[in-house]
Amino acid sequence: MNIPPNSLVLYKSGPARVAAVGDKLDIELEDGRSLRVRPKDVLLLHPGPLSNLRGLDAPAGEVEAACELLDGGRTTLPELADLVYGAYTPATAWAAWRLVDEGLYFQGTPEAVDVRPLAEVERERASRETKAAERTAWSGFLQRARANCCTPADVPYLAEIEEVALGRREQSRVLQALDCDQNPTSAHALLLRLGYWDGAMNPYPHRIGMTLAVPTANLPELADEERLDLTGLPAFAIDDEGNLDPDDALSLDGDRLWVHVADVAALVQPNGPADLEARARGATLYLPETGVPMLPEAAVDRMGLGLAEISPALSFGLRLDADGIATEIEIVPSWVRVRRLSYEEVDARLDEEPFRDLYALAERHRARRRANGAIFIDLPEVKMQVVDGRVHIKPLPRLRSRMLVAEAMVMAGEAAARFALERELPFPYTTQDVAETSERAPAGFAAMYALRRSLRPRQYSGRPSPHGGLGLDVYAQITSPLRRYLDLVAHQQLRAFLRGGEVLDAQAIIERVGAAEAAAMSVRRTERLSREHWTLVYLQQHPGWRGEGVLVEKRMPRSTVLIPALALEVRVKVAEGVAPDSVLPLRLTGVDLPERAVYFRVG
Repeated sequence: MNIPPNSLVLYKSGPARVAAVGDKLDIELEDGRSLRVRPKDVLLLHPGPLSNLRGLDAPAGEVEAACELLDGGRTTLPELADLVYGAYTPATAWAAWRLVDEGLYFQGTPEAVDVRPLAEVERERASRETKAAERTAWSGFLQRARANCCTPADVPYLAEIEEVALGRREQSRVLQALDCDQNPTSAHALLLRLGYWDGAMNPYPHRIGMTLAVPTANLPELADEERLDLTGLPAFAIDDEGNLDPDDALSLDGDRLWVHVADVAALVQPNGPADLEARARGATLYLPETGVPMLPEAAVDRMGLGLAEISPALSFGLRLDADGIATEIEIVPSWVRVRRLSYEEVDARLDEEPFRDLYALAERHRARRRANGAIFIDLPEVKMQVVDGRVHIKPLPRLRSRMLVAEAMVMAGEAAARFALERELPFPYTTQDVAETSERAPAGFAAMYALRRSLRPRQYSGRPSPHGGLGLDVYAQITSPLRRYLDLVAHQQLRAFLRGGEVLDAQAIIERVGAAEAAAMSVRRTERLSREHWTLVYLQQHPGWRGEGVLVEKRMPRSTVLIPALALEVRVKVAEGVAPDSVLPLRLTGVDLPERAVYFRVG
């Protein structure tokens, strides 16, 4: 390539004038610098003469006319400059090359310039305009995000952050561009800063992958079968006010206790659509803001005790001997007439029949369990609800009626487990190993807290084994088939046995135990994290909160303090001389919702 002095060349991406020619070229750049380069480092655009680079302003030209004339053909840079600008000069050569370099109408080298068809040019122009608009929008969003604000136009970018915050994707270019960590907690914090989320957004069900849709499987009609008529006995479904799925009730016939349980297995057969869906869910999901049933809503509507004048039930009858041991165990499908009462109503009527005798039975059974080494922990509990974005937390009072109902449910569970064991019926038993401890009914919160921490979790098994926490040799949960899948499995087994049908074998029980417990663990984790979330939202809604805490575990520098009014355990700096079970005045100093952290000071 012959490059004469004073010619116009392309060096890298800019114009240059060749000042002198030798083994190397001396060139001048637009910014006035001089360089010595090899000939192969430049590209000749015009032979010159060119005295300086100041006169390379692009003249007006007919670009589209030239493109239409050449339509998809090939030309050279000199011909292109002449066709577009009417002359081939250093200025038009540079202008023509800029058109080639731009790549919209033309592409190639000075010796071979390819001309794009106009239709292709239009498509490329539209694509470039779209990309330019995207770059402008992206730049504007980043600017606004760094100022902690956003607009409706930013929703596509915010949705990407939201996917990370909900655990649906691992990374986001938005987080990267804003120098945020690529994790759900960081994404959550960013969405709060931008005002796209507020405390009303609970991300934990989504992160854990919970199904929030209501089950849709169809349920058959209730079969016409023989049932024991117990409608003449007063039956009471005793629950918290506002309970929506009553599945157990109590009756007393002389000295015979009946625990009636919703006969859900009459509608939900093993391996049917509703059964398979319930197995995948494991349990009903109870969140402060909503509930997601394990079974189709029709199951509650049709089988919930006390929702109709007469309800079908699976009733567990038993008597307690003088030692509190269940005898004369009977399990029968039945018809019952149930009245719904709250714990508070029953507590006020414990000196009336049948509640007085029911309570006496509960105390006798509880005394037997206590003698067998049962563990009794009574830490504070609260009822939490979210209504129109406001969190309401109400401590649950220690009512004797709660003990009455809980003990009756334990009696029924033990009776069902013994019934199955004596008949070698494969069954989902509930077990718990408990280490030896000197105190199984501690009085103070600190001792209760320590004892609870030492307990191993309960387990489900196809093989009978003691439930040490309850002080029972054998036990099964059977009183909540609307809400817990393994309770439903127990009912399916009992009904099949009572009707002389085909029962599930031991392997099938083991498979259901494994599947249901894995799902139920996710349910429990979701409920725990959600309650933590809404408790912190409650504290955000009460920024001046003050209350009392009880020191339950002494550690330095931060000890564990239980706040009974919130059923919340927090870490607080406590003076070294403060003893466990001391009551401490607390004041809220801060809440970090994404980190699930809350800060208090004593005083």
